[in-house]
Amino acid sequence: KHTGNREGGAITAALFLKEFVGDARWMHLDIAGPAFLDRPHGVSPKGGSGFGVMTAIRFLESLAEPEPEAEETEEA
Repeated sequence: KHTGNREGGAITAALFLKEFVGDARWMHLDIAGPAFLDRPHGVSPKGGSGFGVMTAIRFLESLAEPEPEAEETEEA
């Protein structure tokens, strides 16, 4: 459960994490769910909906996939 009010939580978390990452390039994504589900719904499990998590996962997976090699066509 989040503590405090709704404003400023993401920056507080980012500033906290900054203390531990050193010189590494990093990014903080505040993906706390805007909804809390009492039961599973569609692809979302019970609990925090984690808005945007599935989209972020698909995007990161696409970055990890090798580029398809262009097929060379032979001219007859």
